[in-house]
Amino acid sequence: MSLVKGKQVLEFARQSRFAVGSFNADNMEVMQAIIETAKEERAPVILQLGPKNIGYAGLAMIAGMAKIAAAQVDVPVALHLDHGTGFEQNLQCLCLGFTSLMFDGSKLPYEENVAMTAKIAEIAHIADVQLEAELGQVLQTGATPEAVRAAMTDPDQARDFVKHAHCDSLAVAVGSIHQMRDRGADLDIARIRAIYDRVHIPLVLHGASGVKHECLAEAIEAGVTKINVATYIKDGFVSQLRKVMAEKPDECDVRVLFGPAREAAKECVREKIRVFGSSNRISSSGAFVSATIQHAAR
Repeated sequence: MSLVKGKQVLEFARQSRFAVGSFNADNMEVMQAIIETAKEERAPVILQLGPKNIGYAGLAMIAGMAKIAAAQVDVPVALHLDHGTGFEQNLQCLCLGFTSLMFDGSKLPYEENVAMTAKIAEIAHIADVQLEAELGQVLQTGATPEAVRAAMTDPDQARDFVKHAHCDSLAVAVGSIHQMRDRGADLDIARIRAIYDRVHIPLVLHGASGVKHECLAEAIEAGVTKINVATYIKDGFVSQLRKVMAEKPDECDVRVLFGPAREAAKECVREKIRVFGSSNRISSSGAFVSATIQHAAR
């Protein structure tokens, strides 16, 4: 199946009240793990590539791999730019066929974040591609609880931001933390609900690897439609790779070493897809299962 529009996947998920997994495709094996698991679970999925992926492999190379991988399965796959750095990078990704974009201006002054998001939204919408923006800051592992709380998204500011920035989905800071390797983070569910009540567009949760599963379920009910996972999959992949290398210290065939790691990554993806409620949302013919069969729209 060719790549599908990110907005098509998000709107279906929002109406059906589940979340789409947006997984970082750091190398070929992880990309295969994401795609194969989505097919096995009959789930829509988002492959996301960030600036580090692009810097490591090259934009054309990794985007080409994603398109090939998506074409080999019969479930909807969107290709998303994660934490896009600015106008030029978003434009490059748009020209290469990305079906979902993001501009992360969360570290900029508020007015600059609004202005640049609106500028990128204009070009994205000309191509009928959705744009994700970020308001508030999802901090890194090591941040204090006080710092995490201070960086959270303000619901009233979110309403003003969406009105003037014209983004189609909004990444919010509500308690998750990037690069967490243990699952202990709680989310401010009341804040998520308050933001959604003001903006009525799909909300995005970054840094979900370390969030308690029960909190994810509550977040989806409150308005989260897209959930990003990276660290959990990388941890599963590398842990298995280390195990195989320890068992076979003389092995130099990367296919022998990376094969089991790919399988471990698949199980990490499978777990999250099921937690997000996105399994069995795609029919055997590759079509979306009717949202009305699952739940009433939000």
